[in-house]
Amino acid sequence: MTAADGQLPQRSRIVQDALRSAGVDSEIRVLPDSAKTAALAAAALDCEVGAIANSLVFMAEDMDGRQSPLLVMTSGRHRVDTDALAVRLGLARIIRADPEQVRAATGQAIGGVAPAGHPRPVPTIIDVSLSDYDPLWVAGGTPHTIVPLSYAQLITITGGREEPVGD
Repeated sequence: MTAADGQLPQRSRIVQDALRSAGVDSEIRVLPDSAKTAALAAAALDCEVGAIANSLVFMAEDMDGRQSPLLVMTSGRHRVDTDALAVRLGLARIIRADPEQVRAATGQAIGGVAPAGHPRPVPTIIDVSLSDYDPLWVAGGTPHTIVPLSYAQLITITGGREEPVGD
């Protein structure tokens, strides 16, 4: 089900505005039930779980011990190998952000983190395995909203770096 902007939750309206600002013409859809996991989203959309682009927020720690948020957009078909990704990115380590860190970085809650519409840009890694799917389905700012995007659109709206991330 699609929703007119007035029917979208506030967080989703912010995401919709960010998509439009990036030149992406894709409408956020409101789901009747929560899609806060890839399996729930895939079931609701009747698609492969790999087509669900999970938005996972981590804290990236550099070699001097400083931490900053890192958004990893990964296929629902696998988990992020944080050790391998840290080596690839030249980081000391990558650890899962807690709910407060996720909200501070994105303005959104775990289970509904969109790839856009954050208070300030968050460095983003795009899982190259997402290129196997069209469309991709990403969260729309809440666990009840989702939006279809192409792989190219996902890269465009995030300015993301393409990397293998799965184990």
